[in-house]
Amino acid sequence: MFLRHGGEITLWKYLGSRVSSVIVISSKSSYYAPFDLATPWSQMLRGSIVARPRPYTSDWRINTIGMPGRGHRITTSFSDQHGSTIAIAIRDATYLLDFIEKKYQPNEHQPCTNEAVEFIISQLKAYGEKHLEKIVGVAMHRHVAASCPDLCSRLWAELDIIPLVLPGLSLLGRFSSRAQVQPRSWESKTIDEQAESMARKCVRLFGPENSPLLQVGYMGLVEVDTDFHVCLTNLDDFKKTVSAHTWEACNFYAADLKKRKVKIAFFSATPQGGGVALMRHALVRFSHSLGTDIKWYVPRPRPGVFRVTKHTHNILQGIASPDERLSTDDRNLLTGWIEENAKRYWTVPGGPLCSPAEGGADLLIVDDPQMPGLIPVAKRLAPERPIIFRSHIQLRSDLVNELGTSQAEAWKSLWENAKLADCFITHPVSEFVPRDVPPEIVGYMPAATDWLDGLNKNMRDWDVAHYGRIFNAACRNAEMPTIQHPDARFDPSKGIFDVLDAYEKFHNRLAREQPKLKSPKLLICGHGSVDDPDGAVIYDQVIDHIEHKIPYVRHLICVIRLRPSDQVLNALLSKATIALQLSTREGFEVKVSEAIHKGVPVIATRAGGIPLQIENHKNGFLVDVGDTDAVARHLFDLWTDEALHRRMSEYALGHVCDEVSTVGNTLSWLYIASKFSKGEPVRPNGQWINNLAFEESGVSVAPDMSRLTREVEIEKMG
Repeated sequence: MFLRHGGEITLWKYLGSRVSSVIVISSKSSYYAPFDLATPWSQMLRGSIVARPRPYTSDWRINTIGMPGRGHRITTSFSDQHGSTIAIAIRDATYLLDFIEKKYQPNEHQPCTNEAVEFIISQLKAYGEKHLEKIVGVAMHRHVAASCPDLCSRLWAELDIIPLVLPGLSLLGRFSSRAQVQPRSWESKTIDEQAESMARKCVRLFGPENSPLLQVGYMGLVEVDTDFHVCLTNLDDFKKTVSAHTWEACNFYAADLKKRKVKIAFFSATPQGGGVALMRHALVRFSHSLGTDIKWYVPRPRPGVFRVTKHTHNILQGIASPDERLSTDDRNLLTGWIEENAKRYWTVPGGPLCSPAEGGADLLIVDDPQMPGLIPVAKRLAPERPIIFRSHIQLRSDLVNELGTSQAEAWKSLWENAKLADCFITHPVSEFVPRDVPPEIVGYMPAATDWLDGLNKNMRDWDVAHYGRIFNAACRNAEMPTIQHPDARFDPSKGIFDVLDAYEKFHNRLAREQPKLKSPKLLICGHGSVDDPDGAVIYDQVIDHIEHKIPYVRHLICVIRLRPSDQVLNALLSKATIALQLSTREGFEVKVSEAIHKGVPVIATRAGGIPLQIENHKNGFLVDVGDTDAVARHLFDLWTDEALHRRMSEYALGHVCDEVSTVGNTLSWLYIASKFSKGEPVRPNGQWINNLAFEESGVSVAPDMSRLTREVEIEKMG
């Protein structure tokens, strides 16, 4: 149940805290990354470990000492009259294992909040290093979190520990014990008992892969961060991720929405596994910190639905065969799925689809092309309530506009419902908008990512090495080459076979022109998504291609589907030398910006919204779709020219755009919500929502602010 390399849970008493695994939703997009690292893993943490029973190495090949399911809990009690105590209890899923206590006598200096936090951080770090174990979670009483407001975010940012803030007596009804024993009051327990109590509750919140159990509650409400018991960040953390101008504009609209108590409801197909889910977890988390009322709902799944929705995506993107069509049964299945969920969950008293006067949301956002059938249902219940439809895929509008094509038929079915929406939001590419969408309702908004989540945050080498070992264990299980010294989704549109072709050409040129220079390994990996049944098929095709077409480089290529763990992908991308994104069809693919954020040069195709993120020859290279010769050439240049690689990496680190961050994305949504909820018309007319948000707020855009490219060269998209 817990990590083999030392998953732990830490609990503190009164200042209660315990260690469990991190709640982060996995990405389904693949990274194609040749790896290299100047400093070998075995040297990354040398000299930083205290009292280790054997020399520590961060080489991914070496397993750490493993104890299943360790847990920590921390309790503190502050009093000038009676002295102060800080207690840390350590346990696994079964039993208390260790206990650390620090007492301050009444006549001694009593610790301030900062001193208490420093003590806790230092003790957890030293314990993990001494025992060669990865602490994954800490639970604390809510009074502790209130007394030490920086503790949670520091645990997450500095030690990669998931902090949980829990009530003292009971966590949640669903996790309470069935024992027929009258519970003692929290105040009557001693400090060590409080710490132990916190630890037990923390363990119950964690499931497979050492991750907190994803909670989808009543009415399909996604209870982000275990209904906000997990506290990864605070407002100051988000503020540091963007410019002062973006922060000011965001708070301008947040203040208006809070004052008028506007309720916003997002609807999407799944609570985890895809890009939409990643963005919504981050947006709802940030909204909770801001104090705005944003909720996110998902439907109850039905057998066969996701096969139909994926088939619809493939048709609209133009990657399905021309004779593939949506059948009447397929359309009826989708309609019945949406109407059943609306009737059973979302139209009950107080449900989000009820009219605002009856407690429903003031603004609805249908955040997925899988669910346009929700729009007519919502309009029947509250005709005047504004609804926004967001399309996040690359629509082949040229084929949609051609009568008789499968794309035209699929779009007709989708548009029959989506046309009732008051605004049509899409990725910033005009080619993604079919001609029957009125131009005045079209607004552009790119996808976003969160710089503070497990996929993107900076991690210390200790944690990177830990996740590297998890990755290599998965490689061995799949009989794939491991990454000894680190030098997405498997989707038909991700260009994986172009990646293999380009890598083969690069490898052959390197062997021919610079035989003494070692080739980097090629890593193709990603997480699956519950609504993406194509992954297994594409994976099998890739393995077959490698074994039969390019067996002589088989030992250099690792192709693997990973279990959900954002930090594993984070560790891999952090140590990559080059990232490839050779999609043939694409909406936006924010993974490109994630690589840029880490200073990794990107070689990518001009598909969809990818060119908006790359400054050609500055932070990466853009190539035409299918031009594997150009990809191989750029790979060779970046691998053999250290000065070129260093220059691109430094430029990337200094030019990260606010628009693709959680705060920048939230700014756009809050602007739309503010305007619509006041009854003011929103007519973007093909403009970027980010531009409109700044204009309306009166906040100027600094001349030196990094911004995404505003236009794509349609003729080069492929």
